[in-house]
Amino acid sequence: MRSQPKFHAIVGKVSRGSSEVWLIMPQTYMNASGMAVGSLARYYRIQPEECLVVHDELDFAPGAAKLKRGGGVAGHNGLRDIAEQLGTQDYWRLRIGIGHPGDKNIVADYVLSAPPAPERELIESAVDRCLQVSPWILAGDMHAAMLNLHTRDKPEPAEPDGKN
Repeated sequence: MRSQPKFHAIVGKVSRGSSEVWLIMPQTYMNASGMAVGSLARYYRIQPEECLVVHDELDFAPGAAKLKRGGGVAGHNGLRDIAEQLGTQDYWRLRIGIGHPGDKNIVADYVLSAPPAPERELIESAVDRCLQVSPWILAGDMHAAMLNLHTRDKPEPAEPDGKN
């Protein structure tokens, strides 16, 4: 991973057989994160449906994790900017629940603050479950990843070809 100013991000690449997986961490404000996603996608001709955006989700309790393709932005300005830059909302999202503070007037401070220890543990557990389904994600089998993430408390990773 290294800084790539032309993409406004820290960028890394992983080769998996004949395919490449680009990892980017925007170095813009969250509300402008589409600048990084869009510039890299255009440069490497990556289609929106080949993109996976990992983000926090206020509407999910801490510890929840869901994978889906497309959908609205639910007031998430970073997702709105990504959709504008990609020209569509039809990209994959890995949503990790952080909970809602209960008052929309304190959301900004809430998302910018470290979560209390019990919530942090739940969020870290969700990230661990997401990592357990990463073999399917990296193999492009998003439906298997979704099934395993959504239906098991602790998914057992399998080889992407179905061997367990």
